[in-house]
Amino acid sequence: MDLKEVMAINMRRLRHDKDMTQEEVAERAGLSPRYIGSIERGKVSASVSVLGKVADAFGVDPCELIRTSKR
Repeated sequence: MDLKEVMAINMRRLRHDKDMTQEEVAERAGLSPRYIGSIERGKVSASVSVLGKVADAFGVDPCELIRTSKR
């Protein structure tokens, strides 16, 4: 699994855990809802700047977005 997929999975999980919509995440991150959706679907690779903005929107360390789950 590549980091794009890992970030997509982690973003969806965090968003659902925090009961947020893509629009709310986008607004907090200063990004478009369409772009947030594209990241969540693994269609685009987020830059490290965007990674930081999304992490801030969720109130987590950026590492949480690219950490693979231990199975």
